[in-house]
Amino acid sequence: MNIAYFISRRIAIKSERTFSKLIVRIAIAGVMLSLAVMILSVAIITGFKTEIRDKVRGFIGDIQIYRYDLNGSFEKAPFVPNDTTLANLRNNPDVASFYPFATKPAIIAANEEVEGINFKGIDKTYDWEFIKKHLVSGTVINFNDQSKNQILISAFTANRLKLKLGDSFLMHFVQNPPKPRKFIIVGIYDIGIENIDKSFALGNINIIRGVNNWDSGQMGGIEVRIKHFENLRPVANEVYANLELKLRSRSVEESSPEIFTWLSLLDVNTRVLLILMMIVGVINMVTALLIMILERTTMIGLLKALGISNFNVMKIFLYNAIYLVGFGLILGNLLGLGLAYLQQYKHIFKLDQTNYYLAYVPIEIHFMDVLLLNLATLFICSLVLIIPSMLVSRVSPLKAIRFK
Repeated sequence: MNIAYFISRRIAIKSERTFSKLIVRIAIAGVMLSLAVMILSVAIITGFKTEIRDKVRGFIGDIQIYRYDLNGSFEKAPFVPNDTTLANLRNNPDVASFYPFATKPAIIAANEEVEGINFKGIDKTYDWEFIKKHLVSGTVINFNDQSKNQILISAFTANRLKLKLGDSFLMHFVQNPPKPRKFIIVGIYDIGIENIDKSFALGNINIIRGVNNWDSGQMGGIEVRIKHFENLRPVANEVYANLELKLRSRSVEESSPEIFTWLSLLDVNTRVLLILMMIVGVINMVTALLIMILERTTMIGLLKALGISNFNVMKIFLYNAIYLVGFGLILGNLLGLGLAYLQQYKHIFKLDQTNYYLAYVPIEIHFMDVLLLNLATLFICSLVLIIPSMLVSRVSPLKAIRFK
């Protein structure tokens, strides 16, 4: 029989000491809350980064290919990609899809209001999956219907210009002389990122080709979507290496560095919070173990008088402490994962979308993250608890029994 495990189990489950019971409960609650906060922190930060990242890359793609020139204008020079460039993109196993686009600055005049906008032209190969998720009303552009100029605008622009689904308006493309075109609104979307919502409208790329007198195959750029975002940098480098000499490319991280730099800083906040929560849990358990040792000084002295070694007496309290840590971890998982799943499906906690780009607190739970947090908490607490457990070696059997 493992005498250390037997005694630790008895004092952990059937202890009748009122004060130590209170301390033990506080220690368990500390571990529970620490783990729950760590699980929620990682889930929220991961969810937040994923949601913002997907919003940015969903609208502008993962990689943009454009013609190299010295023009600093937002409107890119037109080009026609050669067959080799298109074949390399088509045969790249990491590329999910690619499609042409073009942009042109314009001014919308409607209801006695004027708003500057960037018209983004696309064609029927455009991947609408992202836009459909953020449609407030209406539908996407029907490229088979050439009878009218269909357009999608953001809810921000619609509110500023007092427009609604089905309304028509004039858009004046900025050039000399300006060229007006009439559009009808077939869809209104709300991405939630102000820089995108207030700056862009989506329409047919043929409109830009007509305004700029381009040939039918010319475009301002190619947007590339990849299958796995974690492979962005090597895929972006590979795409760049296989381009024809007149073309250049840049990844979404290079296109929107301010957003991705901000998201990377969130990792620092997460690490600081995890360290603080781990310290709280460890301090609680160390305090509880010290109190349990001090309250059972007589028992320690008696066990040592009966010939039990210091190491075995240490194991009694270590087993007890690890049992309490394990119990706290179970409760922490129940609390943390319970709140996380509740928020994930019910969206109880809301956010100001203007400031945070999201309408609610996002949650993304990964089994491996939860497992690593549990193992790290158990390992660190067990390792740190060895130090206070060594206090039993300083207990004199004679003094402890006499003290009783």
